[in-house]
Amino acid sequence: MPMWQQNRSTGGGGGGGDKRKGSKAKIKSVSKANIKDGGGDADDLDAWIKSRQLLKPDDQLELTEAELGEEITKVLTPTNTNVVHNLVVYSFKESAFVSVPIAGNTVTLMQMDGSALHIESEEAKIQMEEMGEIGYPLPPIMGSFIELEEAHDKKPEEEEEEAEAKAAKRAKEGEEEMAEDEAEGEEEEVAEEGAGDAEAGAVEDGGEAVEAPSAAPAPGGRKRKLLNQFNFCERSALTYTNPRRNVETQTIPPPRSQYGANVLQWNIYDSYAEDFEQQQKEKEKKDDKKAVQRKDVSRKKFDKAAEAELLNKKYLKAWQILERMINQNIYEEIANDYRYWEDPADEYREQEGTLLPLWKFNYDRIRKLSITDLLFNPKYYDLFAVCYGSHEFMKQSNEGAICFFTVKNPSFPDYIISTESGVMCCDIHPSYPFLVAIGMYDGSVAVYNLRENYEQPLYLSVGVHNKHAECAWEIKWGPDMSDGEINFYSVSTDGRVFNWVLMQNDFMITAITTLFLTNEIVEGPDGTEVQLRSCGSCMKFHPTNPEIYLIGTEEGLIYKCSIAYSSKYLMTYKAHHLTVYRIDFNRFNANIFISCSGDWRVKVWEDMRPEPLFIFDLGSSVGDVKWAPFSSTVFAACTTEGKVFVFDLNVNKYKPICVQAVVPKRKNKLTRLAFNENLPFIIVGDDKSTVTSLKLSPNLRLMVKPPKKQQHLDQHTLQVQKLDRLLSLVRELPNDSVVVDAPTTTKS
Repeated sequence: MPMWQQNRSTGGGGGGGDKRKGSKAKIKSVSKANIKDGGGDADDLDAWIKSRQLLKPDDQLELTEAELGEEITKVLTPTNTNVVHNLVVYSFKESAFVSVPIAGNTVTLMQMDGSALHIESEEAKIQMEEMGEIGYPLPPIMGSFIELEEAHDKKPEEEEEEAEAKAAKRAKEGEEEMAEDEAEGEEEEVAEEGAGDAEAGAVEDGGEAVEAPSAAPAPGGRKRKLLNQFNFCERSALTYTNPRRNVETQTIPPPRSQYGANVLQWNIYDSYAEDFEQQQKEKEKKDDKKAVQRKDVSRKKFDKAAEAELLNKKYLKAWQILERMINQNIYEEIANDYRYWEDPADEYREQEGTLLPLWKFNYDRIRKLSITDLLFNPKYYDLFAVCYGSHEFMKQSNEGAICFFTVKNPSFPDYIISTESGVMCCDIHPSYPFLVAIGMYDGSVAVYNLRENYEQPLYLSVGVHNKHAECAWEIKWGPDMSDGEINFYSVSTDGRVFNWVLMQNDFMITAITTLFLTNEIVEGPDGTEVQLRSCGSCMKFHPTNPEIYLIGTEEGLIYKCSIAYSSKYLMTYKAHHLTVYRIDFNRFNANIFISCSGDWRVKVWEDMRPEPLFIFDLGSSVGDVKWAPFSSTVFAACTTEGKVFVFDLNVNKYKPICVQAVVPKRKNKLTRLAFNENLPFIIVGDDKSTVTSLKLSPNLRLMVKPPKKQQHLDQHTLQVQKLDRLLSLVRELPNDSVVVDAPTTTKS
């Protein structure tokens, strides 16, 4: 305990100066006592006190007495300047913005509810009256323990006194009230004595107040002495010591051998070389382990990416199925008409038919482009390809696309391939229906794989010498080569026919034919003779002889060429006066083919016959013509006036049996047409990037009924016989006369 505290406790209260005087006097008394005891000298103490001086830093500011005495008031406010006022939050319940109250400046770090009561409060007094002076009820075990301890601490004299008191109490049953008053007086005196003892104990323990345990009233009126719950006792115990023991064993000594050798320089070198080789092997093993670990990590990453890609494909397939289901529900009536509807009016009409419009297919991002080609997939009959380009050569766009639509989902294409140039033609491989070859306006060609990563080309012609000089108008897959390599052919306006062979990483290009005009030699500026080239516009291979193919030109000529003879034409047909747009072979007779041109005419030809068998004038430029796959005498054509013409030569050799406008005449123009191979419907495309599907009525697809004596004949044989009968009527001309090119104009 400090000396001044002890002086204060003994000498009573006093001011601060009294405390300091008391402390100095105490120090002097202590020093004098030490001097008397031989502990030191008084002069040394005074010197030590005088040597204590305050140390000031050199850069401390010197202030005057007035400045030091000046009072500077500082006011600290709890206002937080960073608090955001007028803060609002949107309430979904009230559907409006609600102001948020400003947060307070108090930050609660810890909050704990207490059960302490002030001893002078009313609630504390009531509780003390109910439970006694202890303030809490004793548990039964503690109460019994206290009673046993009190009984053990009692002396015989106290026991006798207690017995006498009990006897006196029993004798004085009538004086219970007086005894209770005396007991209350005794309790107050004991409480005062206990409080005095507690204060004395607090002073003796260094100022730390320790509450003395208060005694609970006994049932007979005597107070119960409580034990301090924080008291504890120490106990010591002896543990068993494990005995130690020594165990000795005798082993057989290892065998010894003596070795001696002469160490020379090359022995040392060989030893170092072996050790270096061993270190290199260990290092290679570690490097191999690290490489294997890296491969494992990269493989794990690749596996995760592959799993994610596979999962995305599964999700995409599920969404495609769901989208098809939704579209089939939306277009349920059209789907039913597509499969089951047959026009009942055909029973009452002779030599006439109709086309029922079904779905319309378009891609919104390329509405400004024209449809340059249409083609059904040879394996999946409901899937067809649509090429988007432009026939306006003075206003060519820098974009193009090829989309694959299916009749199961007319709202959006299943595959979309974008290109930097307009796509003018395409062809799907008959054996590998996932390989698509396209020809573009800038003369380049490309091959895409629809099974994986179809957005990027599998092969692409790059460079000036690896593509056509002008627009590639048509492209056709050829038969596989003898070593199994896949190849295709293309024709362009530059007058060349290329054969493209798909090698391992690139194309191998071979010029098959260069188209020259016969007897068209012009002298150049320097007097040299230049043979003019013909501009190819379309191409078609012979269905049975893959070495023979027909090429249509912008001059209106049709050349019959062979892959084996590239310098000469097998046959030249003076077919049309303007560009030949399309050529198509008959499905039932490979010697019959048809052509259309911008001179409004459609002509039916026989192989090696210079004059056409049939000539039809449709009144406007014909964009496309195709033979029907189900009949040997039915073909269809589309014109720039937006009309579709369907002919059946077996029914009427002079006029079409169906003429129907598909798009508005002034706004749209039909460009391409295609027959479905399995179902009786066609698709036509216009110059506004829209594809329309049309179903043929029963009169447009009449099948041949076999005669009674030839019921075993199949439909293909009957169709061939029907076409042969028709051709026999045309071929038999009297006096070897020639058909004059005087077509009949069809009124539409």
